[in-house]
Amino acid sequence: MDLVAEMLCDRLAVEHREELAATLVRPPMVRRFTRFAPQRGGRAAVKLRFNADRLFNRFVDYPRYLRTARPRFDVFHVTDHSYAHLVRDAVASRTVVTCHDLEAFQALLEPAIAPRAKPFRLMTARILEGFKAAAAIGCDSGVTRDEVLRYRLAAPERVATIPNGVSATFSPAPDALADRAAAELLGPAHAGAIEILHVGSTIARKRIDVLIRVFAAIREHRPAARLVRVGGPFTPAQDDLMRHLRVEDAVAVMPFVDRATLAAIYRRAAIVMVTSELEGFGLPVIEALACGAPVLASDLAVLREVGGGAARYAPVADVPKWTAAAIEIMRARDAAPAGMTARIGAALAQAAQFSWSEYARRYVAIYRDLRR
Repeated sequence: MDLVAEMLCDRLAVEHREELAATLVRPPMVRRFTRFAPQRGGRAAVKLRFNADRLFNRFVDYPRYLRTARPRFDVFHVTDHSYAHLVRDAVASRTVVTCHDLEAFQALLEPAIAPRAKPFRLMTARILEGFKAAAAIGCDSGVTRDEVLRYRLAAPERVATIPNGVSATFSPAPDALADRAAAELLGPAHAGAIEILHVGSTIARKRIDVLIRVFAAIREHRPAARLVRVGGPFTPAQDDLMRHLRVEDAVAVMPFVDRATLAAIYRRAAIVMVTSELEGFGLPVIEALACGAPVLASDLAVLREVGGGAARYAPVADVPKWTAAAIEIMRARDAAPAGMTARIGAALAQAAQFSWSEYARRYVAIYRDLRR
């Protein structure tokens, strides 16, 4: 979500500065409950205090700040739908919300599928109320727009599909500094290396369990394969699964890295895997394609919308079919290196359809309408 806001503000400042002045409003987090003895009381207590700080900032400090700053702005843009309660503290008739997916609202939209406690539902109801009040909503994908309309969260004329872009940093061209940074993290890149890459968080819908199981199956065919994950540590349950499958020694965990280093890591990958069971867009798909990397993704409508014919797809959570597809991709690379040129060409052509400049242009058109 931060990336979207930063890229939008960057393009507005560079390409639309004669028409508007964009200000990125990001109040610093005020620590109350974690200010003193932040590590005291065990892991559960630390998490409880941190979440209390987040909630207080989100629902008290940020609205108060926005009400104070409101007179300074003509149009407001909430770039993360999970903060849509702020619409009520801006000016609803001049506020646009970017909707990345509807996961945050599932406890209200599909309570039988996503049951949550009453306090969570009350908090979500407040956010959803603001979301519905927004004058305009931009969705990352057509799939997400269709869901917004299916649940009748907004009138069709208020909802637009505005796909995310991909930074020019993501490219198949070598970058000496970034490639060196990737090598420092992962070791030198070797021509025959097999690095299976996953980029993103470890939340449940990412299906990291599937990723680990597929990797373990790949190792039976390619013992030298290594799993590289960018995005912070695994959960304890995921660590247990790796130990159970005896692959923990073949896994490299990277923190979130800068875009140039991430691009270098994509370029090294034999396969980039996106094992999610639910996505609102799938930014790693388009970033990987922009770097010319092979992509194997869950067969979700939204990932097909992003990856088109340049990516390969496997049924969600079907480990045997994922494994077979991954092995086929690696065999094709080994057997016909010349065919890589055509595949990379298709990947770059697909990625070229996603531009942050176009993203900004589409939102500027909405801003104009809201100012009238």
